[in-house]
Amino acid sequence: MTRIIVDYNPGHKTLTGAGKTTAVRILTTLTQPDSGRAWVAGHDVVRDPAGVRRLIGLAGQHAAVDEKLGGRDNLRMFARLYHLPARLARQRADDLLDRFGLAEAADRVVKGYSGGMRRKLDLAASLIVAPPVLFLDEPTTGLDPRSRADIWAGVRELAESGTTVLLTTQYMDEADQLAGHIAVVDAGRVIASGTPDQLKAAIGGRLTVVVRDARAVSAAAGVLARISGAEPVIDRDGRQVSVAVTDAVATLADVAAELGRAGVVAQDVALRRPTLDDVFLRLTGDAPDSGGRPAAQTAQTARDAA
Repeated sequence: MTRIIVDYNPGHKTLTGAGKTTAVRILTTLTQPDSGRAWVAGHDVVRDPAGVRRLIGLAGQHAAVDEKLGGRDNLRMFARLYHLPARLARQRADDLLDRFGLAEAADRVVKGYSGGMRRKLDLAASLIVAPPVLFLDEPTTGLDPRSRADIWAGVRELAESGTTVLLTTQYMDEADQLAGHIAVVDAGRVIASGTPDQLKAAIGGRLTVVVRDARAVSAAAGVLARISGAEPVIDRDGRQVSVAVTDAVATLADVAAELGRAGVVAQDVALRRPTLDDVFLRLTGDAPDSGGRPAAQTAQTARDAA
């Protein structure tokens, strides 16, 4: 099962204070909760922190690697800290360097690594003992698209191999790509949950009609308002009318028929499926007044692929 938690920050500036890193720190036993209880893999994070730590790996927001050592030496050091025998430590380090495409840079000093390489090395270090549960706090922030894709591939591979991954992110496309189940949190409360498709279906799509004659814009707006029960957005210069719809398929057929009966000639009728951006903005009461306009947003994502 895959589970996603989305932590929305209505300030549209940064995730400071949103609570995602605090949640990760509590679940990884680095911070004590003020109240409430939480379990990781069946272990209470307050009453049995040692039991939790035996089963988890963590890659925080900043790579926790030694810049003065090479990539291979870093991984061997982590392996020895986990009390792996020297031979197994060498083998595990080499396997992980291979897995994350770092074999050629294995003996280079980490100080000379790119941001993406450091992030991959940090992720590799968190997998030295192949934990059942892995926490990743914004692992792709600031990375170039190629490095992000590499991290995504690594996360998918981990999930497919049975590792439970909780991942936080600021990128909605990342949430859409990696999410199996999402819980949307606004002002500290869960306001919606489900798979990405379920959440998108719940808010519906956006139906747009472009008329051939600008004089027919008002008539088209009337048709969309009657069928959808919502207030259309009108762009007279573009001869365009759009409205939010829930039952997308039925509405599309009804609109086409009603436009014909009203004598409105449509140049184009299009239905745009909502994105996760649309979902978050709508659920938090800050939806844009027309489809397709960009809006700032942030989110926290957690993937549980057990």
